[in-house]
Amino acid sequence: MESTTYALPATPKQIAYARALALRNQTLLPWEVQQDRRSLSAWIDAQAKLKPRPQDSRPTSKQVAFAERLARIKRRAVPDECFRDKGLMSKWIDGNK
Repeated sequence: MESTTYALPATPKQIAYARALALRNQTLLPWEVQQDRRSLSAWIDAQAKLKPRPQDSRPTSKQVAFAERLARIKRRAVPDECFRDKGLMSKWIDGNK
């Protein structure tokens, strides 16, 4: 008797979770991995153990432009530390509207 193994297809929930992990880790989800339940499960396990890449904490160009416009109107300078942190820039803008 010949024993044949068949690869089970990945479930929609597996694929959705794998896509979310790929987005979080900023990596590609290989097409070949998506075709087999076991290989996708192994890929998910490996990606779930990785720490997500830190998001850029610098303020956006729109935040900077708005803060500089407010600073000109209020005749004051935007503190230097606000240009290094998005949260600080947001607080400065809220406090100077």
